[in-house]
Amino acid sequence: MVMRRIAFWALSALLSLAAVTAEAAQPARTPLTAQDKADIARAEEYLNGVTTLKARFLQVSPNGASVEGDAYLSRPGKLRLQYDPPSPLLVVADGSFLIVHDSQLGEPSYIPLGSTPAGILVRPGVKLDGADVAVTRVVRLPGVVRISVVEAEDPAAGEITLVFSDKPFALRQWQVKDAQHQVTTVSLYQSQSGLSLDSKLFEFKNPKFTAPTLNTGN
Repeated sequence: MVMRRIAFWALSALLSLAAVTAEAAQPARTPLTAQDKADIARAEEYLNGVTTLKARFLQVSPNGASVEGDAYLSRPGKLRLQYDPPSPLLVVADGSFLIVHDSQLGEPSYIPLGSTPAGILVRPGVKLDGADVAVTRVVRLPGVVRISVVEAEDPAAGEITLVFSDKPFALRQWQVKDAQHQVTTVSLYQSQSGLSLDSKLFEFKNPKFTAPTLNTGN
């Protein structure tokens, strides 16, 4: 049951920013200062400069349950979150879809990559304050820069906050807040960039799929 709850919150964090409700309040947008715009530009330059990345991750769900695993990123379009046992969850972005497979729940789910928070991290040209996404606020803390982003057309659907270390400037965490203000946090550590990653990491083969038997007439 605990692993199923973790899987549920993982879906909330990685598949979408949650369904918008009529009662959901839109995140307040703070006017951006010149320093805010400079930090946004730093974040865009950093993300667009990442080709590959490997890291350990710690995911904490709104109910406090946590799970760890290995994260792999190959830009553009590719992502893999390999959860440590006994978690049954695997998340793969193959360039077109975000595929979530829970071996205990059955068939995998295929979600268009562009409709997920993960899509922001792996799109070919990251633009955090552009046509389809908008920055709601930039917060600077000692050694940390936090940039919060919503969908421009559906700001009430939820919010993703990217957390960067300042020196060196690097992605350390992301937090997803859904329309019910539930927050899931994914923290990265032991990060390595510029590695050669096997392309098979970003392929998904359904273990339950069985090729049909051909009728040879014999």
